[in-house]
Amino acid sequence: MLVDLVQLRTFVAVAEEQHLTRAAERLHMSQSAASAHVRAIEERLGTQLFVRTNRSLELTHVGQLLARKAKVLLNEEAVFTSFARELKGKIEGKLAVGTSSEPGTRTGEIVAALRAKHPLVSMDVMARTSTGTRQGLMNGELDVGVLLGRPVEPSFTYYVLTNVPYRIAGPIAWKKQIDAAGWAELASLPWLTPSSSSAYSAMLAQLFGDKGLELNSVIRFDNSAVGRTALRAGAGMMLLREDHAVQGEQEGYLAISPIVQAQVALSIAHQSARKDDPLVKAFLDAARVPWPKMKLTEANSTRREPKR
Repeated sequence: MLVDLVQLRTFVAVAEEQHLTRAAERLHMSQSAASAHVRAIEERLGTQLFVRTNRSLELTHVGQLLARKAKVLLNEEAVFTSFARELKGKIEGKLAVGTSSEPGTRTGEIVAALRAKHPLVSMDVMARTSTGTRQGLMNGELDVGVLLGRPVEPSFTYYVLTNVPYRIAGPIAWKKQIDAAGWAELASLPWLTPSSSSAYSAMLAQLFGDKGLELNSVIRFDNSAVGRTALRAGAGMMLLREDHAVQGEQEGYLAISPIVQAQVALSIAHQSARKDDPLVKAFLDAARVPWPKMKLTEANSTRREPKR
């Protein structure tokens, strides 16, 4: 039995998530199916891909080497499919889109515009962190992504849609302390921080890490909505979108630091090798309906310093 692309995609997802259940949820399949895919590859190749630790699955040395090769193969499969669509000349097929679940991306408007112009195109729209969207684009699991963060991957083409402002806020009970706090005092307060690499992590590193300060992180979250719930309950400080911060201030449960303002790019990205894919082009054309000023941007060219 040959190793098929579905099994390879499952293997890569498990390798990236280091967790079978999370990988299965990401791929919209059962845990038993994901386990069967990994087991089938191990049996076919006659090698062990993972070792189980207390809380996660870790790649063996052979697994690490094969995971890198699998990502290359999956990306080549996506490019091959893209080329086939280009030759066919008709815009139809299925588009896999990764996007933040946060409001403000206007993904719904993009999807509606695309469907109105190309009714033969169907879409899977999946809520992902920006890190998860990048991973999906790299391994061919996703065709396009709407994500937060500086354009950094040289193999991606980016279109900046807007810059999203962020503020630092904390419980209203700490208002006097927050109003008077400098950078060091803010860092020493209890913090709610993201548990994985993300646009939030990058902004916090730029705001505090560049000043040699380490945050007093007491709670870590992997979903911004969960973080905001803890923030509303008064558990600690958090970096959050300015509209959320202002709303919390108006409703009387948040205090906003007067010294910190930051912003991060909201972009559409795709593998540069997919630039001629008719489905990708159709998505970009549809994105110009809600985002008429979207701008092609090279990786590493849009760094913005936080405002003091």
